[in-house]
Amino acid sequence: MSSPEEQAFRLLTEYSNGFMVSQVLFAACELGVFDLLAEAPEPLGAAAVAARLGTSSHGTELLLDTCVSLKLLQVETKTGKALYQNTELSSTYLVRASPKCQGNMLRYLARTTYLCWGHLTQAVRDGRNQYLEAFGVPSDQLFSAIYRSEDERLQFMRGLQDVWSVSGRPVLGAFDLSPFPLICDVGGCSGALGKECTSLYPACRVTVFDTPEVVQTAEKHFSFPEAARISFCAGDFFKDPLPEADLYILARVLHDWTDERCSRLLARIHGACKPGGGVLVIESLLAADGRGPLTAQLYSLNMLVQTEGRERTPAQYRALLAAAGFRHVQCRRTGGLYDAILATR
Repeated sequence: MSSPEEQAFRLLTEYSNGFMVSQVLFAACELGVFDLLAEAPEPLGAAAVAARLGTSSHGTELLLDTCVSLKLLQVETKTGKALYQNTELSSTYLVRASPKCQGNMLRYLARTTYLCWGHLTQAVRDGRNQYLEAFGVPSDQLFSAIYRSEDERLQFMRGLQDVWSVSGRPVLGAFDLSPFPLICDVGGCSGALGKECTSLYPACRVTVFDTPEVVQTAEKHFSFPEAARISFCAGDFFKDPLPEADLYILARVLHDWTDERCSRLLARIHGACKPGGGVLVIESLLAADGRGPLTAQLYSLNMLVQTEGRERTPAQYRALLAAAGFRHVQCRRTGGLYDAILATR
């Protein structure tokens, strides 16, 4: 049995090597390892994988064996030869053909978020996001930096589509939303959450409200069988009139902004609400003391390096909602990445 000192050093080593784990995952996705193995009629050896991917045999074998240790791949040895295939995890979340594939979000994390996190020290010193340092892009207008090119905007939107393919139903099912037949997804991006909403609540209709550039990209690149029940409306949710709705959804929106701007947006939504209407806030909730769960804390640091906001506790959201005029507030933890808060007039 190892000593407490040895256990502590092992934990320190795991933490310091954490970025390497991320890069193994990112590299395997970018190279197409999981798609190749999914399409192969039988498990493949490292030489065959390297030949089909156009990669070095040495590097490929190292990458594949590390993926095995990370439970991203499984291996069996036949006649002295290692043969690799996907695990249930990779088949579900890392193969493009899977409806729950997270590949687009992983590519966004690898190409954008990872670079911002390289400036975390400076972000802590300055208390602001790091787009200027990471990409040379000023962030006075936050989403001009986040959507700094059409390709970047499309990648982010595809990433959110991945997120809601897994996390959409748990948060939309945290409360019974059937009393709200007309829903507006404020900052709803591609309409992916709206798609999950119309699937879960067949009687509802959803209006996705987002910037003109996002709406244009959504209508050009995204389509759903539920299109008859999902419409798009372009505007600035801080300035322009909000579409009429029984329920407004703010999913991964408030964590982008300061308390002052959150208060302004919530007050606008309260003013647009019908009697009995409300708002559904979907975010990663911190524990009451703000010291956990770890994923929400990391997301909060990510808001520091990429936005103007932070993750918040249930009490902090209750305070913001109460100040905006919402009197009936309920919080539900889903057990997943995102939680739900329903507030009504």
